[in-house]
Amino acid sequence: MADTICRTLRDGGLEGEHAPALTIKDSKASPFGFDVFNYVLTQLSNYILAGKSQSRGLVVVAYSRSPSFYVDLLKRRGIDIASSHDWIHILDCYTDPLGWKNWLIDKDISQEASSLSSFCQDVRNLDKLYSLIIEQGKGLIGQGKDRFSIAIDSVSEMVRHASISSVAGILSNLRSHDQVSSIFWLLHSDLHEIKFTSVLEYLSSMVASVEPFNQAAFGQRVDLENLSMLEQNFRKGKFHVRFKRRNGRVRVMCEEILVELAGIKFTPVLSEDEIINQRLLPKRYGFVQQVQFNLQLSEEERNERAKVVLPFEHQGNGKPIQIYDGRRSLGENKEEALVSTGKLQPDEDSGKGQIIYFRDSDDEMPDSDEDPDDDLDI
Repeated sequence: MADTICRTLRDGGLEGEHAPALTIKDSKASPFGFDVFNYVLTQLSNYILAGKSQSRGLVVVAYSRSPSFYVDLLKRRGIDIASSHDWIHILDCYTDPLGWKNWLIDKDISQEASSLSSFCQDVRNLDKLYSLIIEQGKGLIGQGKDRFSIAIDSVSEMVRHASISSVAGILSNLRSHDQVSSIFWLLHSDLHEIKFTSVLEYLSSMVASVEPFNQAAFGQRVDLENLSMLEQNFRKGKFHVRFKRRNGRVRVMCEEILVELAGIKFTPVLSEDEIINQRLLPKRYGFVQQVQFNLQLSEEERNERAKVVLPFEHQGNGKPIQIYDGRRSLGENKEEALVSTGKLQPDEDSGKGQIIYFRDSDDEMPDSDEDPDDDLDI
């Protein structure tokens, strides 16, 4: 599912349509949103370098991390930084967001990062910020029909210095720009009112939510019983993604995430039916043979099956059962005539009704299993 997100951002949008937009949401209960952001950033960078993406460049708007962090991140993921001047640019809104420390800037950034970044020294002016993002993107791809992608590592930081309406406005304008291929951003949802979160979700074509692995562990007193669940929540989480299709349909998918030092891993979540089917699949020679039912019965299941009364089993309640087969005369033994008939008469012993059949005469042909056409010469 995470790969589906990355492929959607890679493919970009059609001409005349808004670019695909992704909102990544997390909270203090499951603070793995930045790990998901780094994963998407790395995957999209690989697609751009391989020439498999609609976008030919990437502009990273860094609010919560320095440019040096992103340079080190890409290097750890095996991405060639030497050629990064042609396809990535970092707009530094982290080092000096309000223009207070111009004389300290050079000491805070490495040489590699400084060659890939430029400063935004007044993040309160969103019109200027918009112009800087478009300017840096065009500097990577030129003035032709090529497109570039945008990554904003913290919309929550943007709201600290600007109004909600202005932040929503710049995101909408970036998404609708004809040279923007895709855009994604990170949001700490528990820091904002629901109306602001709803606005960003409305602007997005994909919404990815990181939720705790064990919801019950939060809101309770910490003790030995839920301590292990709390520990799991700081290593694992649930990853829900909602896709909004062009035809208006919505698709929801879910995965589990595991955060390790090497990075983040995504594991598909199986439904109850899929889990049951997997338990029933016998493994042979390293392969799984698909069988939709269990061929083995337990001892309890065999006992229950033996108690089932089948329709052809006649129950006599301990008495001998005599069924009249229609081959003997009624005068020989009238009690043997207790078989199917159209008349209902009371049973003196049980007080219940019973059906008695009287054969009209001895000439009447009895029921037989013989083939009536057996004498035909065919």
